[in-house]
Formats: sequence, structure tokens, C-alpha cells
Amino acid sequence: MSERTPVGGHSAPLRGVNRLFRRHRRLGLAALLTPPVFWLVVIYIASLGLLIGAAMFRLDPRSHKPTTELTTENLRTAFTDWDFVNVVVRSVFVAATVTVLCLVIALPMAFYISKIAKPWARRGLIVAVLMPLWAGYLVKGYAWKAMLRPASKFGIDKDGGFLASVFGWTPGFGMVAVILALTYLWLPYMVLPIYAGLDRLPPSLLDASGDLGARPLRTFRSVIVPMLVPSIAAGSIFTFSLSLGDYIVPKVVTEGKIRLLGNLIESTLLAPNQPLAAAFTLWPLMIIITYLIGMKRLGAFESL
Repeated sequence: MSERTPVGGHSAPLRGVNRLFRRHRRLGLAALLTPPVFWLVVIYIASLGLLIGAAMFRLDPRSHKPTTELTTENLRTAFTDWDFVNVVVRSVFVAATVTVLCLVIALPMAFYISKIAKPWARRGLIVAVLMPLWAGYLVKGYAWKAMLRPASKFGIDKDGGFLASVFGWTPGFGMVAVILALTYLWLPYMVLPIYAGLDRLPPSLLDASGDLGARPLRTFRSVIVPMLVPSIAAGSIFTFSLSLGDYIVPKVVTEGKIRLLGNLIESTLLAPNQPLAAAFTLWPLMIIITYLIGMKRLGAFESL
């Protein structure tokens, strides 16, 4: 007869490993963190290094492929040509405007959900805020294009989109259309951090402010907003970075009439001019790193 394995024989090595990790906590932490850190370093940081290095190669004008000759011409073009710098400035303006609009809309929404709405209704309101995220990204982009479509004197679309046919006015396919569409897309990412910050705000502070004679607006300005700075900064990281790098929605809602930084990189990559496209990617990388450093000083990462 074959020899049977004692009960619990296979689990003995596992118990030994568990005891080893309990005695050496740092060893267990290293075993836990090594795979994701290795993945982050090799896949993410190394790819960024390759991307930066690709901007230093000269493009063969005949084959449109990078050569082995090193040059700084791509960096000089990306950072000194005013036509390209103007696109960067426009992109930063759009991202900043979207962030401000999201903040203006999210503050009263989050305050109502957290402090005014009935407890039983809060979950439903949070779900309502998150529902736009369930729809497809392209579906929302083309829906905004349909709503913003201006009336046409010729063809079948004489009444235009929803805004033109109902209100008789539409911003059309321009900068306003890009800002409105991006604000709608990224608003939930501003509402949720602010709601979390308000939910942690002790009600006793609001009562104390009222007892001291402060009116609601003064309480909101002097008590609530200063304590929400980390939450606002956390939300702005999402809205600003997502708006800065978006290139599909601007292309959809403007029919390619307005180029932002993402569209510039896409068109340069398809030209094809890979080294120059790699040089352009340094713009959003530098802007986002600078923005993250500023938001870190405001305590944004504590509210993420």
C-alpha cells in the first residue's frame, strides 16, 4: 500500500513561512512590496526614461524613422516654437478653467449631500453623482457633440442640436464646447474628495460658529473652506491632469478645429515624427509634476 501523507503535511511549510514573517516584519514587508515596486520601476519609470531618451534622436527625413544620431533640435522646437507653446498655454488654460468650474459646482453639491440631505438620501445622491462614470467615455463625448451642434442653413440639420433647438443658442464647436464637455466628464472626481472632507468635518464647529454670531456665508468662507483645502487640492489633481491630457473629447466636440496638447502629440506621432512627439510629452510631464508638488504642500495626498 502507498504511504499516505500525514494530515497537515502540506501546510507545515506555510506555517513555517508565516512564523518567519511574524518574527521578521521587515522581511514580510519587503516580500509584499517588491513585486509592485519592481513593476512600477521597470514598466513605468523605465518607459518614461525611454520616452525622454527618444526625444534626443534625429529623424531621417526620407524614411521618417529615428536615427542613431543625437540632437537637441526636437527639444528646442518643442520649447521655443511659439505655435507649439501657444497650444501648451491653451491646454493649461482649459485645464485650469475646467478645474475652477468643477470646484464651483462641486462645493454646493457636496455640502448639500453631506450636511443638508437626509441620511437615507445620501447614498442615492452619491450614486447619482457617480452614474455619469458608468456611461462610455466616447458615448458622452458624442452626446455633447449632438447637444452643442449649431443649426445649419443647408442640409437636414436645420434646427441644430438640443441647445439650439430648445434655447435658440449654442456655443457651437469651439473652446466653450471643450470646457463644458470636460467639466461634465470630470466633475465627479471633484465632488467625491470634497464630500469626504465635509463628512469628516465635525458638526460642532459649525454650531460653534453660529453661536459666535457668524452668518452661514461667513461660516462657509471662514470655517468650512479653509478646512477643505486638502480635499479641494486632491480633487483638482484629477480634474486638472485629466483635462490637460485629454485629446479625444476636444477632437470630437470641435471636429478637430481646436488642438490641445494631447492632439498635438497625437498628430505629431502620426506624422510620423516620433522624436518630436516624445519631446512634446515633456510638457505635460513637467506641468503635472510641478502641479503635484504644489498640491502636496496643500496636503492633497492626505485626502486621496
